Amino acid sequence: MRENAAALLHRPYGPLRVEAVPYVAPSEGQLVIRTRALAVNPLDLIKQATGNLSFRWLPHPTVLGEDVAGEVVEVGPGVTRFSPGDRVVGYAVGMEKAGDHMAEGGFQRFTVLREGLSSPIPANMSFENAAVLPLGISTAASALFGAGQLGLQHPGAGALAEEAAVVVWGGSTSVGSNAIQLAVAAGYTVIATASPRNFGRARLLGAAQVFDYTSATVVRDIATALHGTRVAGILAVGTGSAEPCVEVAIATGANRVSLASPSVSLLELPRRKGVSPRFIRLMTRLAARYVTLQIRSRVNGIRTGFVWGSRLMEDDVGPMLWERFLPAALADGSYTTSPAPQIVGTGLEQVQVALELLDKGISARKLVVTMPEENSSTTTLAGSRAGT
Repeated sequence: MRENAAALLHRPYGPLRVEAVPYVAPSEGQLVIRTRALAVNPLDLIKQATGNLSFRWLPHPTVLGEDVAGEVVEVGPGVTRFSPGDRVVGYAVGMEKAGDHMAEGGFQRFTVLREGLSSPIPANMSFENAAVLPLGISTAASALFGAGQLGLQHPGAGALAEEAAVVVWGGSTSVGSNAIQLAVAAGYTVIATASPRNFGRARLLGAAQVFDYTSATVVRDIATALHGTRVAGILAVGTGSAEPCVEVAIATGANRVSLASPSVSLLELPRRKGVSPRFIRLMTRLAARYVTLQIRSRVNGIRTGFVWGSRLMEDDVGPMLWERFLPAALADGSYTTSPAPQIVGTGLEQVQVALELLDKGISARKLVVTMPEENSSTTTLAGSRAGT
C-alpha cells in the first residue's frame, strides 16, 4: 500500500501542515504520479491569504497546488497515452469546482492527474524545469486561443491569412513567457513588455520587440512599432496591466484584450476574517477601477474579459495544447520551459516556505519544491508568517 502525504490547508489564513492522507487510485481517464517537483502560484497564495473570499467552494482541509511533474505509478481505465514509469508534467485541478479537492491537488506525494491535462516530458528535461509549466501555459493558451478571449489561430493550423501581431504585457511572467512562445508558434509577431533586465529573455522566447513597461511613453512606443500592422489581440499580465493594455488597443485599433490580472492585488487585503476600513477601501478601489476600465473599453469598441486557466478543460484548447502541441514541442526542443525554476528546498515542508518567498515578490523565476523518494508523514509548519 502506497503511503501518501500532503501539505494541507486546514483553515482560512492558516499555514500549510504536512500530514498523512489517503492514496487515491485513478478513475476513468486519470493517472497517478509520484510527484518529483512542484511549483507554487499566486493562486495558492491568494487562497491562503484571503480566506474564503476566493475559491469559496474549497472545503477545509484542502490540497492546493496546480503545477506538478513526476513519474506515473498507476493509470485508470481508458488511459492510452501513459503507462507506469512514464515521466510526465500535468495541470492539477483540485482547486477547481469540478476537481477532487484532495486527490487532484498538487501539494502531495501522489497526485491524481487527468490524461487530457498531462504531457510526457523528454528524458533530458528535469522535473524541476517541467514543473514551471502547467498553470502558466494553460492560462496563456486559454487567453490566446479561447473563443471567449482573443480567439487566435492555433499552432499547427497553417500560415496566417495576413500578417498580424499580438501584444503580451508582462513578457517575463509565467503566463507571459508561455504566451510569447505560443503566439509565435501560431504564426503571430509578438510585441512584449518587461523590465529592461528581462529584455533579452523575452527576445530569446520569440518576441520581435520588447518595451519597458514602466516607461512613460510605452503605449505610444508600442503603437509606433505596430503602425500598419493588424493587432489580433492583447494579453495583460500583472497587477495594473489592464489599463495600459486598453490604451494600447485604442492606439492600435485592436478590439480584444484578455486580462490575466486584476487592477488591484488581492494580496493587499487584510489577512484576517471580517470587514475592516482597509478592506472596504481596497474593494471600493477595485470596483471603481473595473467599472472605469469597462466603460473605457466599451466606448472604444474593445472587448475585455478575465481569463481562467482551467477554461481549457471545457473547449478544444485543452486537447490542442496538452495532447497535440506540447508533447511534440517538448520532445523536439522547440519549446522552452519558462520562467527558470528557483529551487526552494526539498520536501512538502518547503511548500509553505515557497509561498512566503512568493509573497515577498519574485521576477522572471518560478519557485519550485523538489520531492525526495520518502517524506516524513506528519509535520507542522510552525512559526510561518501565514500562521501568525
